[in-house]
Amino acid sequence: MSFQAIPEEQFDVQPKGFDNTIRWNVGHMIYWMDRYSTLCFDTPSLIPDQYEGLFASGTKPSSWTTEPPSKEELLSLLTLQLSRLSELTPERLDAPLKAPYVMGPFQFDTAGELFNFALVHEGIHLGTISSQRKLSQ
Repeated sequence: MSFQAIPEEQFDVQPKGFDNTIRWNVGHMIYWMDRYSTLCFDTPSLIPDQYEGLFASGTKPSSWTTEPPSKEELLSLLTLQLSRLSELTPERLDAPLKAPYVMGPFQFDTAGELFNFALVHEGIHLGTISSQRKLSQ
């Protein structure tokens, strides 16, 4: 899916049946990949502090009190994350986390386990974005 091809005005359409928008889903993916990367690979965060209040789980655009990032900023951060992830080596995936990461019934002990979950999480939100785009055209 090419986010560049989605007009910015579609980023803020919230189709019936969805709690969030394309902008929120893209920001949510960026926020969580940054968090998971920080936990997995002990790398510094690349995102502004305000992203937590905008894009963490449980947030939604109807509750925003600050201006969300532009499409351009979001795409720039996605590109930066992809570049950072392309530098990973397989050995880093085998590294144990500093402490197990527990999420509901799941426990992740290695960087690879948590990073794999991060990729599945992104896939879920890409599917949501695809559905939202179809409904907002």
